[in-house]
Amino acid sequence: MRITLEYWRQNGPSDTGHFETRQVEVDDHASFLEMLDVLNEELLADGSEPVAFDSDCREGICGQCGLVINGDPHGPLRTTTCQLHMRSFKDGDTITIEPWRSTAFPVLKDLVVDRSALDRIIQAGGYISVNTGAAPDAHAQPVPKQNADLAFEAAACIGCGACVAACPNGSGMLFTAAKVVHLGLLPQGQVERRARALNMVRQHDDEGFGGCTNIGECEAACPKGIPIEFISMLNRDVLSGASK
Repeated sequence: MRITLEYWRQNGPSDTGHFETRQVEVDDHASFLEMLDVLNEELLADGSEPVAFDSDCREGICGQCGLVINGDPHGPLRTTTCQLHMRSFKDGDTITIEPWRSTAFPVLKDLVVDRSALDRIIQAGGYISVNTGAAPDAHAQPVPKQNADLAFEAAACIGCGACVAACPNGSGMLFTAAKVVHLGLLPQGQVERRARALNMVRQHDDEGFGGCTNIGECEAACPKGIPIEFISMLNRDVLSGASK
């Protein structure tokens, strides 16, 4: 298939940036990132600088490959960019590729953004510091199945930032909620539960993310299907911690 690419070029956070256009031929079985590899091979062959973009595992696990494709985080399907294939497009299509757009995610180069703000939210409380001693025997401390299932669901968040890119407010509350909830549902996470919620939400706000107004675009864009109800669970922990 032959497609026209409109891809973002930017040398750094202070650069205004611009779009460049190029046609490429690629197999419809190729992944989106493999298509970008083809683009870069052609640019290098022409003596031009390749387009910078993030990727790592290319298996939908690491969350590094986030791009805005035709206005949608990760593209037209509810999956990661690396798991999106060119058969999702048609021969002759024009595809626009941009980086995540958020004040908290400054553009480093082209399609690469600095998402270290998410790391700092984790550092503010996304851990368990209580000494649990040696590994307990299996089922020594029962966990209700509903809590276990919800904790697993929350822990599926890969921190890609699609929720932030999709949110009109640039909010990272779905990410923050997932990281708070999956620990708060387990016995080991109870000691710091309320302080964790307060500290991580405070760091979220300090990083420049917008506030949540329950629009729901975050849930719709999340490649792992993290439900927006987790934000309500986070809010309950925050209110409980603030009242102590």
